[in-house]
Amino acid sequence: MTAVAVTVTVLLAAAGGFTLTRIIRGPSILDRAVATDVLLAIIVAAIATEAAYSRDATALPVLVVLAILGFVGSVSVARFAARRNTK
Repeated sequence: MTAVAVTVTVLLAAAGGFTLTRIIRGPSILDRAVATDVLLAIIVAAIATEAAYSRDATALPVLVVLAILGFVGSVSVARFAARRNTK
């Protein structure tokens, strides 16, 4: 079980690193917004993995709040981009 936990941690860390690279080097604001949403999804996956590994359900409200935050953030960026492109 420890090998699986280490593998998942390494994969999530690598995904987070690649996503941070896209946030820093993204050519447009929409690329950065999508990368930020992906980073939030990676963070949610990491918290969920830790909660499943430790068999502790106290992180569930945090996961719900982060999911709602990610959805609202994505919708507001999409609305901003749609308004900006129509002018």
